[in-house]
Amino acid sequence: MKSIPMAVTMGDASGVGPEIVLRAFDAHEIGDEVLVYGDASILAAGAELLGLIVDLHIVNEPGQAKTGALNVVDLELLDAADLTPGQLNAKAGSAALGYVKQATLDALAGRVAGITTLPMNKEATQIHAPGFIGHTEFVANLCSTENFSMMLTTEDVAVAHVSAHVSLREAIDRVTRANVLRVIELVHATLTPFIDQPRVAVCGLNPHAGEGGLFGDEDALYIRPAVDDAIGKGIDVTGPLPADTVFYQAIKNDRYDGLVCMYHDQGHAPMKLWGFETAVNVTIGLPIVRTSVDHGTAFDIAWQGTAFTGSLSSALSYAWKLAGDRG
Repeated sequence: MKSIPMAVTMGDASGVGPEIVLRAFDAHEIGDEVLVYGDASILAAGAELLGLIVDLHIVNEPGQAKTGALNVVDLELLDAADLTPGQLNAKAGSAALGYVKQATLDALAGRVAGITTLPMNKEATQIHAPGFIGHTEFVANLCSTENFSMMLTTEDVAVAHVSAHVSLREAIDRVTRANVLRVIELVHATLTPFIDQPRVAVCGLNPHAGEGGLFGDEDALYIRPAVDDAIGKGIDVTGPLPADTVFYQAIKNDRYDGLVCMYHDQGHAPMKLWGFETAVNVTIGLPIVRTSVDHGTAFDIAWQGTAFTGSLSSALSYAWKLAGDRG
């Protein structure tokens, strides 16, 4: 057992999150090194639904974990009747937010080594919290952190974003010299503990990185100066580069360790194609470790015993990597 456990938030009860927790534990993919933040009543009812025998141990403090059990911080926000597989459930959406809040507060207090989050359903959560955008922004706000970014990682490459959960119109407006430099520095700082002088590439905003101004001037006006600023700070960085080829260069030719993308789909689309079952979502720039599986609640297959569980193992593995000796 780790000296300090890693928190896992079970996600929306109507989705695959708590199912993945139960099946991963049953398959010995996770054990007593994790502390599940959620509702024991949902996990107990779900285990029965799946035909699993799981030793659920409710703890009030991280130090009370039981060896060989699935240790649960029971927030008591739902009961068994609230298990509605595949159905939009406002109560489950609200509870999922509560799990993340408590786990984040415990991570800030040092009671857990970090947090790994399972998926929430934004529509269900927004019924209770209309301003909710996503895990990344919610956790950053709890941490009082303004300088953060979303990063997707695989064994081959790490990809961070200048903007994530905003409209494409707003994403373009966020491509500024300061914002691009900020994310370059975050990528460099995140990878440096594992890679000596990480090689960072910066994607252009426009097709072919602007094609010398033929397809827009943002690449020359904002991105290139940010790259020059980062080079001046001793960072090994190149760009702006055409986004349609840089992933091939990074993954197939091992030319780059980290990529900076200008908006959500520029980074997410190729990463989900390349590593949908193994990619890990990381929030960088926080005072705590936060990783997540890179998939949604999958209401269409929830609680049918078919959702892949390896994504949780990948997210936990990267969380422990980031936590270092905290565990």
